[in-house]
Amino acid sequence: MLRALTLPRLVVAITFLAIFAMAARVSADSDTWWHLRTGGWIVEHGAVPQTDPFSHTRAGAAWRIPGWIVQVPLFWLFDAFGYAGLNLFTAAAVTLTFALVYPACAGHPLLRAFALVLAAAASGIYWSARPQIVSLVLAAAFALILYDFRRNGRNRLWLLPPLMALWANAHGGFAIGFIFLALTLAGEGLKWLWSLSFGRPSAVSRQPSALIPPAPLLGLIAVSFICALAVMLNPAGPEMLFYPFKTVGIGALREFIQEWQSPNFHAAETQPFLWLLLATFAVVALSRRPVDITDLTLVCGTAYLGFLAGRNVPLLAVAAPPLLTRHAAALLEEWRGREGEAASAPPARAGLLGLNWALLIVIGAAAALKVATVLPASVNERELRRLLPVGASEFIRRERPPGPMFNSYNFGAYLMWALYPDYPVYADGRTDLYDDVFLREYLNVALGRPGYQAVLDRHGVRLVVVEAESLLGDRLLESAGWRELYRDDVAAVYGRAAP
Repeated sequence: MLRALTLPRLVVAITFLAIFAMAARVSADSDTWWHLRTGGWIVEHGAVPQTDPFSHTRAGAAWRIPGWIVQVPLFWLFDAFGYAGLNLFTAAAVTLTFALVYPACAGHPLLRAFALVLAAAASGIYWSARPQIVSLVLAAAFALILYDFRRNGRNRLWLLPPLMALWANAHGGFAIGFIFLALTLAGEGLKWLWSLSFGRPSAVSRQPSALIPPAPLLGLIAVSFICALAVMLNPAGPEMLFYPFKTVGIGALREFIQEWQSPNFHAAETQPFLWLLLATFAVVALSRRPVDITDLTLVCGTAYLGFLAGRNVPLLAVAAPPLLTRHAAALLEEWRGREGEAASAPPARAGLLGLNWALLIVIGAAAALKVATVLPASVNERELRRLLPVGASEFIRRERPPGPMFNSYNFGAYLMWALYPDYPVYADGRTDLYDDVFLREYLNVALGRPGYQAVLDRHGVRLVVVEAESLLGDRLLESAGWRELYRDDVAAVYGRAAP
């Protein structure tokens, strides 16, 4: 048994222990709660909701959910294991993602380990107990199947349509699958265009084998169309095909919701994205190994999307490691003054093998201790009280002030979880449900702009739950028609004054 744990295997084991430990953290964010509430509703009613049951502003409006197949297990996990279940699920999904990225990487296990840990750090802003974490796993699966198809000759494209059908029921990010397909086809198309124009493979790739023959390439195009048909296999039917366009078309998302805006690269959590991108381009520039156009297209395309919106940042973490490691390995070989694969490691002695096991046990114990710190309910609840209106919700459940309620968009999902069905929310993170006109009107109210009172009157609002320091709160305090009912460091609650 001791002989099985060679140095390369030890490095792999430590890498994935490190990624799991990194991803094990408080994973319930503001939007987690409406997914949990929806999963609970589905379990209770035995059906996927077709109209909105959670808000008073969109009650009864058509609502199409591309996440039900993940929302139900999330609810079961939380119901059975609490916060520990959510945090372990998220960590497992992140680890599986990079286990799917690993086979496409090249070079020594230490080089692969460096690239994977850097890529994992770059994707960290995406880690939360929401269906979107399954999108990350499925993006890595798509990328690996396409990589094996074009570089290793393994034709497993038949897996893509069933994966797409699963994806269309798991999260609206199924558009990522089509993005990977489109970037792959674009890269391969550029290779053929170069070859037809100049009569030889592109000077960038210089490898005749880099060109996919016409028949398999046509097969890839056909599979892309079949994937579009697979999207229709969901409770909403063909309507789901237009879901990504509907969401992206809401202009208020880019103006108001942080994850839809360009990343703030002054923030520490977004820095690894830049490190990964710059490291990839640096080794490609320094290495004399020809770069594959499709690899470059995938990296440039996903980087471009990451610059457009923070929620797209993790796509580079899936696309970049294969290109980074392939050229870094070639660069290291050049520096060593030899060509081809790195020299094999010398046979390990029994003493070193025992040391490998001891090292793995110590690192595994450290990872387990780190994971254990985020499992207790008290740790998670303390973090939630720092960010969400937990105290305000407890006050409302206890005192029962009259509604209907206006609430901060960022608080809506948690209030849906904590106060349903007694206090339907005004707005929440279900951006596909609230259109651009509604969200802009919401913004005018939240900012206390002229006319905000008329909007509150039109919706019959008698209760307001917003951030402790908010422009709307300041306006309500100045108004004779409102009074403050509750306040803590996170949220304030206002009610209509008695006539």
